[in-house]
Amino acid sequence: MGMNDYMRHFFKRVAVITFLFLGACSGHDNGTGDEYLIRIGDRVVTVADFSRAFEIAKTAYPYSSMQNPEDVKDTQLRLLNQMTEEMVLLQRASELSISVSDAEVEQAVDKIKSDYPDDVFEETLLEYAVSYKSWESGLKTRLLMEKLVEQELKDEIVITADEIAAFYKETYDDDPSQLGEMQNSGDIEEIIVNQLRRKKIELAYKTWIEKLRKQYPVDINKEQWDKLLKSPG
Repeated sequence: MGMNDYMRHFFKRVAVITFLFLGACSGHDNGTGDEYLIRIGDRVVTVADFSRAFEIAKTAYPYSSMQNPEDVKDTQLRLLNQMTEEMVLLQRASELSISVSDAEVEQAVDKIKSDYPDDVFEETLLEYAVSYKSWESGLKTRLLMEKLVEQELKDEIVITADEIAAFYKETYDDDPSQLGEMQNSGDIEEIIVNQLRRKKIELAYKTWIEKLRKQYPVDINKEQWDKLLKSPG
């Protein structure tokens, strides 16, 4: 595979994974008759929503892996947990009246498109039968969740000068070669602050999301879930 082909494949995969994270749920119960799979309040993911998302999810795994029933079940469970967590976050955002403006979405769209080679973005949506409207709606969902996390956890990710010094000593004293790479990419302190920030957010997020899961009970349709697990991948 040549470099151009490799890059096109890479960006396509990024687009697929991004779309999955953004969520493929119907939102609020619209009375279409499609069986629900996950429900939090009046927000639902239907069996059809899950099945569409799973078909896309499978493309991120080797074909041979998706021929193994246990691997298929593991992938289904990961997707179920992912979609459930997303719904919890959306419910919390709704309660706090957090929203994302059209201007914020447009700015994010422009940034994402600028990172793609010519025509790859559009080709990817076509290849996976994802409409631009659905993708944009998913992007808005992601921006909403990011804004929620920032608002809820900002007070827990204060970074002190002592922490920067300790992180520097612990991480780079034993491997000075990493500093050369960092110096080429900008301000060392800023990079360390960003690394510490990500680490703190990850630690705080785990505790926070568990509290939210208890606050917003999730209803899983066990009958439909059992059917999905028994169906061929």
